[in-house]
Amino acid sequence: MHWLTDYKIPVGHWSAAIFDWMQTHGGWFFDGLAAVMSWLIDQLLFILQAPGPIVVALVVTAISYWLQRNWKVTLLVFLGFLFIINQGYWEETTESLALVISSCIICMAIGVPIGILTAHRPRLYQVILPVLDLMQTLPPFVYLIPAIVFFGIGMVPGLLATVIFVVAAPIRLTYLGVSSVPKPLLEAADAFGGTAWQKLTKVELHHALPQIMAGLNQTIMLSLSMVVVAALVGADGLGVPVVRALNQVNPALGFESGFVIVVLAIILDRVLKIGRNR
Repeated sequence: MHWLTDYKIPVGHWSAAIFDWMQTHGGWFFDGLAAVMSWLIDQLLFILQAPGPIVVALVVTAISYWLQRNWKVTLLVFLGFLFIINQGYWEETTESLALVISSCIICMAIGVPIGILTAHRPRLYQVILPVLDLMQTLPPFVYLIPAIVFFGIGMVPGLLATVIFVVAAPIRLTYLGVSSVPKPLLEAADAFGGTAWQKLTKVELHHALPQIMAGLNQTIMLSLSMVVVAALVGADGLGVPVVRALNQVNPALGFESGFVIVVLAIILDRVLKIGRNR
């Protein structure tokens, strides 16, 4: 069987050649993309950090009550923020939130239109399905390599790696929601003279809204799971103390920062379970 290894397919060399070509000829594009991503993160950090911890906690708690209409969930959200502030991780939490929110904005802006397009063209979905599978099954650490090559160290490569890993979720769930619209609803819209735009906005998106919201929830949870991975390329946030605890073999710091990540995940999950209690 040695002849198999003697004629190894140069996948790694091909990949390196592609990245070299992209870096040489697409530098202007990646510089512009980095500037846009950096601006988005900076604006979100300002919004989250300028008012102060208690003000942000109260605002998010109020949003939670407006969405859920459940005082128990609202109280849980507020207590979660108090725990984060008490542990002294507010700055790291806002940095992680900025990364999560940025990735959600980008992923939903890309994923929902692609999901709608593929729902109307099933053959296109079958074409991109292997790509979606590859994006979700490839180890997230692999995405850090080209991210560093194109964007260096910092929040931007962490955001890029997060978007690549997460964007498949809103595409899949939007496709599922739009493609599962019952035919009688579409036929009724046609019978009443509805335009293609009216069918999309008043029938398909309305019916697919639960799946789209599930896609948003999955996007947030998957983005939060990338916090520690993004810290390996210099992204600020809650992943930094986790990585520091790992390097120092410090269980106290590891569990402390880990519990803060869990609490933040619970807060985001409860706030975004829209319609659960209605």
